[in-house]
Amino acid sequence: MPVSDAPPKDLRPGPRRAAPALAAFAAVRLLGLAVLSVWCAAAGSSPHTLLSARWDSLWYARIAAGGYGYVVVLPNGAVHSDLAFFPLLPWLERLVAAPSGLSYGSAGLVVSVVAGLAAAWGIFAVADLLHGRRAGVLAVALWAALPVGIVQSMAYSESLFTALAAWALYGALRGRWLAAGLLAAGAGLTRPVGAAVVAAVWVAAALAWRRGERSWRTAAGVALAPLGAAAYALWVGARTGGGLTGYLDVQAGWGNGFDGGWAFARFIGARLGSSAALAGVGLIAGVLLVLWLYALCVRGRQPAALLVYCGIVVALALCASGYFGSKPRLLLPAFPLMLPPAVALARRRGGRAAAAVVGVLAVASAVYGAFWLNGSGPP
Repeated sequence: MPVSDAPPKDLRPGPRRAAPALAAFAAVRLLGLAVLSVWCAAAGSSPHTLLSARWDSLWYARIAAGGYGYVVVLPNGAVHSDLAFFPLLPWLERLVAAPSGLSYGSAGLVVSVVAGLAAAWGIFAVADLLHGRRAGVLAVALWAALPVGIVQSMAYSESLFTALAAWALYGALRGRWLAAGLLAAGAGLTRPVGAAVVAAVWVAAALAWRRGERSWRTAAGVALAPLGAAAYALWVGARTGGGLTGYLDVQAGWGNGFDGGWAFARFIGARLGSSAALAGVGLIAGVLLVLWLYALCVRGRQPAALLVYCGIVVALALCASGYFGSKPRLLLPAFPLMLPPAVALARRRGGRAAAAVVGVLAVASAVYGAFWLNGSGPP
């Protein structure tokens, strides 16, 4: 990639510069939706229902409609409370549904479309700042073409969270501390892994402080960053009577916790010792691929903020107990993993190789997404 393609530090990733990345993202996602529609027509299922009214999307829509308070007690005694779901997506669903008359699930799809584009733009902004425009476009295209990329088009919170995280990281890299802190607070109101964004902003601010970049804006950004997650956790604790650990108790009811990956390792081991041995081998290969990509991020000397953010997202996804089918989806916000392959493709002369790789991945993602949603799905 020519040196002139790398943007100067004062260049803003405006709509014109980001347009190819946004177009690539839209093309990959439209392909996924087209394949899903064809698959559903053959299977007799509804793509709208699969995208907006199943699994977690039902919990978000229920919160948007009536607030918190819904609980399901399973036959084994496990308690599934809607307090496990953070409030920003339901708030936005209600905001969209009120003037439009859309159902809350459909409103969630609208939020997802806008958030997906915002996430693509934020990923481009980070990659463009670090590696140039071409790498930025490819990073977005690769992120859109992930095997579980269809989640970016669902009434789920992954796209919203990734948008807030990417722009918070961009703000931290550019020293825009108030914006970074506010966006980190928003991420903390979206998903539990918002802690990764908070940690990234804090690390970036600490390094800036060490370099002598000291101002009230830096301190304000650091103070703002954890407010979203802290406020929701304290509210849940007060509502449940569980105090500071109230939210952890809610998650425990869902079988979620952090065990260092022991439960996941046992899950893989069980597959290896059964007729599903190939699935176990595939899971091991997937984990090794994720770890290898993160090692490339470290070797490529990505900024500390990105390494901290991505490392925490990966650690929480791989080392948490809970429903193991969700792990690929939980890795979706780890977009810095896309930077090493994007940079490698950007350095190749001509665009045919990069286009071929993205095209193959996009088709595979579209087919897998349609198969996945018509089968076990996220949850």
